[in-house]
Order: sequence, then C-alpha cells, then structure tokens
Amino acid sequence: MQSGIWIKTRRALSAFGCLGALAACDLSVPVASVLKPQARPAVVAPPPPKPPVVAQATSEQSATLRTYLRSVQANQLTSGLLRQDGGGPDTPFTADMLARNFQQITFFNEYSTAQLPAGVSGSLRRWNEPIRFAVKFGASVPTSQQRTDRADVAKYADRLTRATGHPVSVGGPANFYVLFVGEDDRAEVIDSMIGRLPGVGDANLSSLRNLSDDIYCAVAAYSAGSDSSVYTAAVAVIRSENPDLLRLACIHEELAQAMGLANDSPSARPSIFNDDDEFALLTTHDELLLKMLYDPRLQAGMSLPEATPIIRTIATELISGPS
Repeated sequence: MQSGIWIKTRRALSAFGCLGALAACDLSVPVASVLKPQARPAVVAPPPPKPPVVAQATSEQSATLRTYLRSVQANQLTSGLLRQDGGGPDTPFTADMLARNFQQITFFNEYSTAQLPAGVSGSLRRWNEPIRFAVKFGASVPTSQQRTDRADVAKYADRLTRATGHPVSVGGPANFYVLFVGEDDRAEVIDSMIGRLPGVGDANLSSLRNLSDDIYCAVAAYSAGSDSSVYTAAVAVIRSENPDLLRLACIHEELAQAMGLANDSPSARPSIFNDDDEFALLTTHDELLLKMLYDPRLQAGMSLPEATPIIRTIATELISGPS
C-alpha cells in the first residue's frame, strides 16, 4: 500500500613477438634462405568503429523552452539572484530564526494535499532507510552532459551525508530516482519508472509527467504503508533544457527537500527554501536545517507541539554551542 505522496517543484556524464619478450627469444639462430616470399597470414580488417553516441535532435518546443530558461537564468544573475556563496555577513541569523524557519519548512506543505491542507501543521517526515540515488537520462541529453550531471549528484550525495549524518549515496538498489529529461522524452522516461519503486504507479507519477513551462524541476516523495511520516521512495525530475546553474540549483533544492524539508518560507534567509531565488545552492543555514532534521532527538511522526522544545534546544546548540 502506498500513501503520503508529497510533491515539490522549483519554478521560473603478442603483436610484437620477440621485441616484447627478449629474454624468451634465441636471437643467435640464423634465418633460413628462401627462393620466394613465404605466404603471410591473411590480414583481418579491424571492425569498423562504432558510431558516436549523440543525443536525439530536440523539437521546436524543447528548443524554445531551452532559450526561455537561459533568459531566466541570465535575468536572475543580472538581478543579483542565484547566489552561490552560501550566505555571508549580509545574511545573519539567530537561533530563534533558525528554529522558526525549521518549523515552517518541516511541518508545513507548500501545496495543499488531501492529507495536509495548506496552513495546517503536519508531522515531521524523513527517511529511516539509507537513500540510494539512481540517475537516469532521456535520449535528448548528450553524453558529456550526463557525465557532468552524474558527478554533480554524487558530489551532492556526499554533502547531504555530511550534513545529516544519514547515509546518502549513488548506486545499489535505488529508492530515489533522479531523472534528467527534456520536453520530448519526459513522459517516456517517467513511464519507465512504473513498477520500479514499491507502491509507485502510474497515478502517483502523473504530476511529474505534466509540468508547466515555468517549473524548472519537481520532486515527489512517497511513503509506503500506513506511516506517512517515513519516506520510502522518491522521484525527482529535472528539465534537461535548464542551463548549467539552474540545473545545479534543481539538484540542490529538490534532493534536499525530498529528505524532509518539504516547504518554502519567505522569511528563510540565507536559504534555497525560499521562492525568491536569491540563493541557487545549499547554504550554511540550510545545512543546519538538515542537521536538525536528522538529529536523533527528533523522530519521524512527531507533531509540531511535541518537537518545538527540542527544536529550540538544537537550534541554540548549533548557533551558540551546548549550554
């Protein structure tokens, strides 16, 4: 049985004979004279080289979307957005601010669901099992880009492990698929996910199959069984039309949010969990949120009133040190 679907979006990889073994050859034996050249073995032609693997040509719709997303990135950079510095002297935050941001981002949903209406606090959600990413690509993604994307996901998995203390890796039996797909192949790749994750079927993936043009990426996390507070599977979709920085920003935000930081907050700063797009990549503030989420003093399924005093204690320790 599957329950607890949660959706999050971000908008906007010996031929040489004696020459190779002189010790085994007797070079003193004279060569016999012959009246005619000896027959030589037939020369076997080498197999023809394999044609290079190239990405499929994209449609006009995909090309238009690629141009649009490049302009989005350029405009945001010109406006001082998509910062990559992790925050600095201009973005101070206190323990109280960290605790408040954690409560808002962890216990509320960005979108209303049947299980949790907007504005109503839910329970703390996270993974109990190690997270194992599998990175998949649509036919429109060039091999060189695939190498880059795989490396970025692997590097980020290591960072998530360090931040949370929870095992996150690439490889092994996958429970979290990261899909880099274009407008022309997204539906095909998502359909291939049906049956790969327990309890995740066609109906669960429909929201990822149909994305509006202003959504750069999206993620859905799933809970199998009766406990919707424990994630057991996830699927992230990242548009292959995204330029480099938006692509990396999608990796950072969607993979972190699917660990249990489900909401965005306009007061969170410096943070990628804020729809203002000021920061592109995970910040020092966000790493603390992840550390809090997987602190053993907190447990999946805790309500906001139960967790609040513990949250305040952890936030104070992270900012000021243990009392």
